[in-house]
Amino acid sequence: MSDKPVSVVPLLSRALHRIRSTPPRIIASPPTQPRRAAVAIVIRIVPAPSYSAPTTSTAPPQLSEFFQLDWVNDPNAQPEILFLRRDHPVNDDGTVPPKEAHVAFPGGRTEPDDEGGAYTALRQTWEEIGIDLAERDYICVGQLDDREITTSLGKRLLMILSPFVFLQVSPHSPTPDPAPSTTLHWIPLASLVSAHPPPKWSTVTVDAASRLAPKHSTALRLLVRVLIGSMEFPAIVLGQASSPHPPHILKLWGLSLGMTLDLMSYMILPTPSSKSIHDPEINVEKGRSSPLSPVMYLPYQSDVPGMRMEVVAPSLASVFPRFSYPDVNFWIWLFGKRYREVIRGWEASVRSGNSNDRRINWSGSALSTFYAAIRKALVVVIVARALGIIFGLAFAGWWIFTS
Repeated sequence: MSDKPVSVVPLLSRALHRIRSTPPRIIASPPTQPRRAAVAIVIRIVPAPSYSAPTTSTAPPQLSEFFQLDWVNDPNAQPEILFLRRDHPVNDDGTVPPKEAHVAFPGGRTEPDDEGGAYTALRQTWEEIGIDLAERDYICVGQLDDREITTSLGKRLLMILSPFVFLQVSPHSPTPDPAPSTTLHWIPLASLVSAHPPPKWSTVTVDAASRLAPKHSTALRLLVRVLIGSMEFPAIVLGQASSPHPPHILKLWGLSLGMTLDLMSYMILPTPSSKSIHDPEINVEKGRSSPLSPVMYLPYQSDVPGMRMEVVAPSLASVFPRFSYPDVNFWIWLFGKRYREVIRGWEASVRSGNSNDRRINWSGSALSTFYAAIRKALVVVIVARALGIIFGLAFAGWWIFTS
């Protein structure tokens, strides 16, 4: 296979046109938890170095017109996606964060005066990074599916998150004005979907006690840390941030990774399972190993030479942890039969050509069943650990008094 760089623009065009034509799944806020939030996924195409801007001003193009422009289809044009890093010199518990910088999309909570999720995304982007997405340089392509933000074990809904996709339709970016604690990072989209080189998968380690125990209960947090250990979440390494010093490794994980996978999934053309099995010209990639590969594969037509998505999993897989203690993962697997049934149903829906059956909340079902398996597993593990400690103390006492 040739190592010549392949343009991501056709894939991006496919994705944005599908997002525009696909109604998102809207989740209504329950009366008991009306809080909502919105983020802006901002995409631009950087012209080739040889591009010369026209001297006369033209009207902003529509989406279809934009992807017909010569400078957009130049092989050296580079699509990029905007992430930001919020600096946190000290964590909430007073500790210094590791040498990792976690990126996110601009956005935040919906205020009572906001006219909707799109308005929230516009306002938050302007306040946080000084980019006015309402200007003629940008168009709102559409919305991805709403996402439920819950506590770590999924028992309590915190808010509903709405991601909106914006495209910069001008060749040159307006100058941003980010807040002092915020740094912007334009990441080439090819680094997430190209095979040369492929995305670099990693993990982000999170103390389980910080998710499962009360913040101000030191003793309980220590007990949870000893009994359950830590959690690992899948992440993609985006590169190295030059500031602050020393350099930090940029990692995409959690909700931001999930929304990025949502965007990437629109680059896929669903292929019926019968064709994908019997048609040798359709290449359904199983890909190389990644933290998401055991969860789910989606079909991908390799109709663009040199491009591949090694593994495209449901976006919610980005919030599913693995625990540092193997027995915890074993019990989660043992209690995860219902979760695996939901995943198989989701995959069958995609492979049958339905893309993502809008009548069924696959992500919500998978999330709730997976968290149910975690809760059962943690109960078993904690009880087993407690019984082991009691038995060990009893045996030690017996041995001391009988020796």
